[in-house]
Amino acid sequence: MLLVSAPPLLASVVVGFIVSALQTATQIHDQALSFVPKLVAVVLVLLALGPVLGAQVLRFSQALFSAIAMVH
Repeated sequence: MLLVSAPPLLASVVVGFIVSALQTATQIHDQALSFVPKLVAVVLVLLALGPVLGAQVLRFSQALFSAIAMVH
């Protein structure tokens, strides 16, 4: 799960840091100003890496179900 969730989380952290620095420099502290760019960044990362992350989740699920089948 860490490998699947890391790219969107890292994008959110990086964008959050940049927006925070800009808010500090301009002294504009609006909640929507920090939320919307992070949301857009996460959506863009998920669109770009969705097939790769989905394939990884699929492989993990197949391996998990195979391991469950071996128990019986």
